[in-house]
This record gives sequence, C-alpha cells and structure tokens, in this order.
Amino acid sequence: MNPRILIRLCTLLALTQIPAVFAAEIGSKVPDCELSSINDKQRYTLQQFHGKVVYVDFWASWCPPCAKSFPFMNELHRDLKDSGLQMIAVNLDQAPEDAKTFLAKYPANFTVVADENEQCARDFDVKAMPSAYLVDRNGVIRHIHLGFREGAAEELRLVAGQLLAEKPELK
Repeated sequence: MNPRILIRLCTLLALTQIPAVFAAEIGSKVPDCELSSINDKQRYTLQQFHGKVVYVDFWASWCPPCAKSFPFMNELHRDLKDSGLQMIAVNLDQAPEDAKTFLAKYPANFTVVADENEQCARDFDVKAMPSAYLVDRNGVIRHIHLGFREGAAEELRLVAGQLLAEKPELK
C-alpha cells in the first residue's frame, strides 16, 4: 500500500478513536467550528451561516467517493444557492498541496475550507469519507449521510429541498 495513503488512513482512524466532546447527531446543534479558506485563508465559523440551510461535507483528496461527490455538490450549489443553501466542503488533508491538486482536477464552485487542527472533524465525530451533514436554518443537524454512492445524490437533493422549504423558527 502507498505509504501516504496508509498515513492518511491511520490519521482518520485516530480521529475516530479520540472521544468527541460533542458528537454531531441528528437533532443536535451544529458545532461552531473555526475553519479557513483553502485559497485565501479567510476565516469562517458555521454559526455565521445561521438562517441558511447548510450542507457541510468532510472530504479528503485520497478519497475516491469524494471525487464523485464534487460534481454533484457543484450542481446542487448552482441549483439551490439562491434559495438559501450554503455549501461548505471541509478538507481533512494534512498537506494543503494535496487538496489544491484535487481541486485542480475537481473544481469546486462553492466554499472550500480547511480544518487545520482537525477539531471540527472531532466535533462532528466524522466516521467516513465523505461525510455530509445537512443543517436547517435554525442550526440543527437534520440529516447525516456517510459515503457517496449511487442514489446518494437524489436523497441529498430531496432532503436539501425539504429543509429549504421550511421556515426558520422565530426567536
């Protein structure tokens, strides 16, 4: 096995062995991660998107299903961004160059960020690549999808559409 892939798999395995202070699950509030843009180092938090439906996708360059999910995420973003969908792709590569090489091959027309200290992955308790979390306008995780295989696009599009149709709770 390629040593780089082995190191990445071990890193992902280590992430799953670290107890999460906050494990993201359906019905829980979205963790407020600090993330930075891969290209310009702009800082983001997930809380800044409160009021939008947020599609949070954890991915890595070495993940074959991730390569298949990016064209779908571009399409979903194109179709639903004006309705209030915010796409956030959270990269978990250790080397930023690996993510940039992946993005050169599979461009993203949505926000791509890095989880530099892997705290966000721990807070979400990421168990697979890719892992998608759909968050409603009130900041509550409503759907979790692990992996990306045939049929995933239709399911994710349906759930995103349902969440966009809901009105946020007034506080």
